[in-house]
Amino acid sequence: MSAKRNEDEKVEAYSRALIEAGRAEGRANADLVQWEHARKFSPEVLETLSAMRDADDLNLIAKVGKQYREILDKEDKTVSVTVTTSVPMDDELREKVRAKAEKDLNAPVYLVERVDPEILGGIVLEARGHRYDASVKAQLTNIRKTLVSTFVGSDAK
Repeated sequence: MSAKRNEDEKVEAYSRALIEAGRAEGRANADLVQWEHARKFSPEVLETLSAMRDADDLNLIAKVGKQYREILDKEDKTVSVTVTTSVPMDDELREKVRAKAEKDLNAPVYLVERVDPEILGGIVLEARGHRYDASVKAQLTNIRKTLVSTFVGSDAK
C-alpha cells in the first residue's frame, strides 16, 4: 500500500506543480491540452526537449524540426506523406492510400494522418514538398474560378 500511496503523492505533486506554473503564466488550460499530447512523445523526443531546456535552447525547436525533416528526407528511404481527410480514415482506406503512395513515390511511406472538416471531403496528400489536393473544397474553388472567368470574359455585359 505504501508504494501506491507514494505514487499517488507523486502524481498529485506533479499535477499541482504544472497547474501552478500554468496559472502563473495564465495558461493552465492550454497546458492541459499540451500535456494530453505529451504522452504521445517518444522517450528520445522527451530527452531532446529536456536537453534543449537545460541548455536554454527551446527557442531552437522550430529550426531543429526543419533540419530534422531535411536530414530525414535526404538520408532515409521512407517518405513521410501527410494525408488530410475530412473524417478519420478507416483501415481499408489507409491501406489503399499507403499502397498508392508507395507505388507513385517508388518508396516505403510513413503516413501522417490529419483530419480537417473544412476540406468537406476528398483527400489532400503532401509529400516531398508537393501538395496534391483532391478535396471537395478545392474542386468547388476551381469550379467557382472557372465560372467567374467565363462570365467576366464572355460577351455578356
